[in-house]
Amino acid sequence: MKNIHLAFDLSWTQVEAQWRRPGSWVGPDYPAPGLFEDMARLAERGGVDMIFFGDGTGVPDTWQGGIDDAVQTGVAWPRFDMSPWITVMSRVTKHLGFGLTYASTFMHPFYTARLLNSLDHVTEGRMAFNVVTSQRRSDYANYGYDELVDHNLRYERLEEFVDVCRKLWTSVDPDAFVWNRDSGMVADPAKVRAINHDGQFFKVKGPLSVIPSPQVEPVVLQAGGSPRGTRAAAHVADHVFGLMKSPALMAQQRRDLDDALVAEGRDPENVGILWSTRVIVAETEHEAQALREELIRGVPREAVGVWLSHNTGFDMSTLPNRFSLRELQQRIIAANASPVGFVHLLAKEHGEDAEISIDEFFEHGLRASTGYSNTIVGTAAQVADKLEEGFEATGSRGGFMISISQAGPRAVPYNLVSQLVPELQRRGRYRRSYEGQTLKENLAS
Repeated sequence: MKNIHLAFDLSWTQVEAQWRRPGSWVGPDYPAPGLFEDMARLAERGGVDMIFFGDGTGVPDTWQGGIDDAVQTGVAWPRFDMSPWITVMSRVTKHLGFGLTYASTFMHPFYTARLLNSLDHVTEGRMAFNVVTSQRRSDYANYGYDELVDHNLRYERLEEFVDVCRKLWTSVDPDAFVWNRDSGMVADPAKVRAINHDGQFFKVKGPLSVIPSPQVEPVVLQAGGSPRGTRAAAHVADHVFGLMKSPALMAQQRRDLDDALVAEGRDPENVGILWSTRVIVAETEHEAQALREELIRGVPREAVGVWLSHNTGFDMSTLPNRFSLRELQQRIIAANASPVGFVHLLAKEHGEDAEISIDEFFEHGLRASTGYSNTIVGTAAQVADKLEEGFEATGSRGGFMISISQAGPRAVPYNLVSQLVPELQRRGRYRRSYEGQTLKENLAS
């Protein structure tokens, strides 16, 4: 029986009013390092594979062409480069991995490869690199772009970006360094090579000026969901980050990824999908459902609009009173924004030609933006049933990326560790101890 892998996703504060509740993680001292140390200790106590940090570098400004509502309601704001916080968390843990996100559209592979090598040393082999293309206009504006880069071109750059990183990570052999005091030799020159890469997007001589890290290459994650994104994921990813949806749609994504992996000459059995979901566990189903309802209580419509606009790259304040989902999807594509995500899934569920009112659309958006619509709730046994169902429907490879809000009550992750994890262990679905020394080894177990 194969193990289910779990990660805690701390990417977002989501769109919610939970930070106002007693026991939330945030407050005037946010982002105190101790907060993240506590979360890391808790995750390792539960045998979690990694804490994952998605990222974006712009304050959302697609909604009504400004940042005021994002700043006031706290949507994707504030956000930090999490590499220093990962260093802090790694010092209070021994096995927990860490996922760090950078956009290949904006970063340079030499700098990124060098940084991740350093972090893999600091964490003793526990780093994952989540490589994204970014479809958010506010991010582009911070890097000198007036418009979004063409969707397919972004993925071509991503593929070359990771190819260059991997050439750099292997440009120095793991046994190159000898540090021989008698001969005075630091490293064997025959084991250090320039890469001389000259491609469509990057020209890099190399080699990387570092000692190879414990993993040599960090675990590479990618979340391609469109047909072009799936091909890119098959080319670069060790594991894929997927959106939780119906078992049938999840199974279809698994099949599409498997076909793309075979086309790349790779074995699909070695590439897992970590399905992004939200989980609320309580002693009773009634208590868990009540906690779920808290997710949508007091959330202003403007916050939903900011989230939807930011994550599709399209200003939802311009929508008419009624429209078809096909029309909206076409407008999003015409804006060169993201053709997958919330609107795509809504069209899959209701049909592309379905007409919807603006109020109905924002009601769906409220449930998506807060995580309400993809939250699994119940007792530990009920939640474990759902996770097993999704895991088996998608080939029993990978697991779940459980979204935990940095703004939510601390009881939510504590319940996962104290109730859900023991239930999965009882079923033989979850590790009782870490088996590997590195994140790569633990994800493969």
